[in-house]
Amino acid sequence: MASRTKTGRPSRTNTKPTKKAQANVPASLTRAPSGYAAWLSEVKARIHAAQQRAILAVNRELLALYWRIGRDILVRQRRAGWGAGIVERVSVDLRAAFPQMQGFSRANLMYMRAFAEAWPDEATIVQQPVGQLPWGHNLVLLTRLKTAQARLDYAARAAEHGWSRAVLSLHIEQRTLEREGKAVTNFAERLPEPRSDLARESLKDPYRFDFLTLGAEAGERELEDALVTHISRFLIELGAGFAYVGRQVHLEVDGRDFYLDLLFYHLKLRCYVVVELKAGEFEPEHAGKLNFYLSAVDARMRGEHDGPTIGLLLCKTKSRVIAEYALRDTNKPMGVAEYQLVQALPVRLETSLPSIKQLESELGESPAPGTRHRVRGRPSPASASKKASRE
Repeated sequence: MASRTKTGRPSRTNTKPTKKAQANVPASLTRAPSGYAAWLSEVKARIHAAQQRAILAVNRELLALYWRIGRDILVRQRRAGWGAGIVERVSVDLRAAFPQMQGFSRANLMYMRAFAEAWPDEATIVQQPVGQLPWGHNLVLLTRLKTAQARLDYAARAAEHGWSRAVLSLHIEQRTLEREGKAVTNFAERLPEPRSDLARESLKDPYRFDFLTLGAEAGERELEDALVTHISRFLIELGAGFAYVGRQVHLEVDGRDFYLDLLFYHLKLRCYVVVELKAGEFEPEHAGKLNFYLSAVDARMRGEHDGPTIGLLLCKTKSRVIAEYALRDTNKPMGVAEYQLVQALPVRLETSLPSIKQLESELGESPAPGTRHRVRGRPSPASASKKASRE
């Protein structure tokens, strides 16, 4: 029962928490003062920035140390006549003196020597993007590229986009930078500078789709299906800035239906990019159809702050002269490039590969008389429409 005062009225219970109870409330549950969230966000940003500067400083010091060790070995071998065996001796002595440190193997010391030989001036390590990359990235540059300029170019791109070591290796293998800006375009005539330069550098020729494992006879729909299935690899091949919007994007114009093969948005150019796939040779009429698509996207989808929509025709083959003529009087910005599905095998390797019959004979998988192989073909129109409806 509730307690009563002398007047007979029920006493009021004090519901205000005591200081002791307040002290037991977790700090995360207490009400933050005004402006706290913004201040905390700023502090976190400072901490992340300080961590990043510390990592870069440690990396620069490590690269400088490796460069000096490599330079000393190089100079003493050339001037003092130290033989090749000295590297093994240095490795043993340094690992004995610093057993907790890694990086003093004979192989890594030889890389230090090659590092110093590739960059004779230590200032390069400090002033160029090479100094911003970890040692593992620099080993990729040293072993996979032959010229200093190529190493600097890939180092700058890796530092700009934060490429991992594996991604850097992939771009070098795919010769990404060597293919940039090679597509036939009319950007110089249809886009203002510097947008035209950035757009031109955003397109390559050829595009390599060997990760799709498709045969050279693959059709347009098969190619499109495979590209969407491997969209992450496709975006890497397209390059930085491309964001995937959709496939078979529907446009209705004057009661008729049209479908874009692939639609992207370029974050740096701030514009839509329509990609049309052609399984055969480039024909001039392809440019006319793409020009119509670009006009429709500009009218129906382009926002107030978006740039003009850009088109890219990816063809199995093209004549550069025919492509240049086709784009010359086209009023929309577009480019034409080839794609490669499978890298050609060297003749020596190609002739040494076993045939299908030889493989069947070796594996004992030749079909019995009267039996059939199950061949995986293209989907029927009905199944394709069901798949499209599910998507």
